Amino acid sequence: MKITNVEAMVLDTGKNYTDPAQAAEAHGVRFVSLLKISTDEGITGWADIETQPHVGKAIVDAPSGGQIGFESLRAALIGEDPLERERLWQKMQRFLAYYGRQGAGMQMISGADIALWDIAGKAFNQPICKLLGARYRDRVKAYASTTFRPTPDAMRAAVALYLEHGFRAIKFGWGAFGRDLDLDIALVKAARAEAGPGIDLMVDGGWYGITYADPFRPRALREWINLVHALEELGIFWLEDFLHPDNFAGYAAVAEQTSTLRLAAGEQLAGYEAFERLAVEGKVDTLQPDLSRCGGISVGRQIADLCTRRQINCVPHAWLTDLLKAASLHLNAYLMDSLYLEYNVSSASLLNQLCHEPIRMEDGYVPIPTGPGLGVTVDEEIVARYRVL
Repeated sequence: MKITNVEAMVLDTGKNYTDPAQAAEAHGVRFVSLLKISTDEGITGWADIETQPHVGKAIVDAPSGGQIGFESLRAALIGEDPLERERLWQKMQRFLAYYGRQGAGMQMISGADIALWDIAGKAFNQPICKLLGARYRDRVKAYASTTFRPTPDAMRAAVALYLEHGFRAIKFGWGAFGRDLDLDIALVKAARAEAGPGIDLMVDGGWYGITYADPFRPRALREWINLVHALEELGIFWLEDFLHPDNFAGYAAVAEQTSTLRLAAGEQLAGYEAFERLAVEGKVDTLQPDLSRCGGISVGRQIADLCTRRQINCVPHAWLTDLLKAASLHLNAYLMDSLYLEYNVSSASLLNQLCHEPIRMEDGYVPIPTGPGLGVTVDEEIVARYRVL
């Protein structure tokens, strides 16, 4: 079997992110990056990538730079055997070495790796978790992944809505959170009051601002430590991604002040070494590799093994379409100890309707796909409807 095409696509959902001042569900990403790898045997592999999709497409389609290190992703893969995933991962990294070892280059490599695992599963008629070598569970607890609302009343209404939908865990992040300590505590307190003691609540601090008027979100470590104490009193399960991704020392300083609250981070990191530093130097309790950014399923498995050895948790970041949910479910099946699947509840219908077999929650849990590869099939009519590049 040989790879015959590598196609990067840009889909447009038609709307930008929701204004954080509004008491509404986030719309989600405006543009979606998809990658399709085709073979001469008619087997195709798919992935979505949380990146800047127009940049990602340029990385796939770039003309030859005349030298290894300046090449495109397509040049690295055309004509190759898709089943040699490890060799191709190394080849892709070298073809993009001068511009793509991190950032968008690594993110597109991650997507290609996921698509290659999808092809392998289809070729051997096995779900990806079986190729990884373990299926410890048939379902994973889902948490509703949403944005902070601007008022306590809006927070209570949001919690009530997710409980009505059957979620038993909810994560609020970004939005109105992270600028006023008293407001932050009031918002979380309202959520806990509505949820009651039996629902897991998590907080995603967000390390930068999300408005064009102010892209910064500075907060001293001391203030984060004060917030940690308040979150522990409210029984919050974890505090996520609240410092600059490379501030390992800062995470360690906050970790020393926690007792029941877990620290979670990693969605913006790539490569095994960065996650090892986050665990060892940053003393983070829960690593959150985004499989479309960290290096793909191949690197995700290495991070999962690291978590197993250190007896900490791995919860993949999965705030995109059902393709990324499916990939994350397979890694969760492989994990000896699995906590959650991040479930994107954003209002952009494309994100949850891209596949013929949508990922659905049942009684607070999501089943692991059992079909070959990722176990979901992209609806190419949907792709054609939303595709702009």
